[in-house]
Amino acid sequence: MAIDPLSASKAYLEAARAAQNSVKGGEGGDQVGAPDFGAFLQDAVKGAAHSMKAAETQSVAAATGKADIVNVVTAIASAESSLETVVAVRDQVIQAYQEIMRMPI
Repeated sequence: MAIDPLSASKAYLEAARAAQNSVKGGEGGDQVGAPDFGAFLQDAVKGAAHSMKAAETQSVAAATGKADIVNVVTAIASAESSLETVVAVRDQVIQAYQEIMRMPI
């Protein structure tokens, strides 16, 4: 599954904005209100699942003749982009873990 650089940079920009908005204090990881990576990751997965359910709903509506094809294509493209972002993040986490495991102690 290929991920184009434009989609990846948009996803990174959205993630950076979300993390920046969640920081209420100054710099540093010990600040109150510092972003929690686990919570951020859960929100991202929930967002991806929500966009996939929306695409599925639009597809069913189109099959019954109650939705416009443009809305269906837009919902499916959004779901695909979300899934590709989740897969890319997963791959980067696995790669980082493998890199850490290769470090000499």
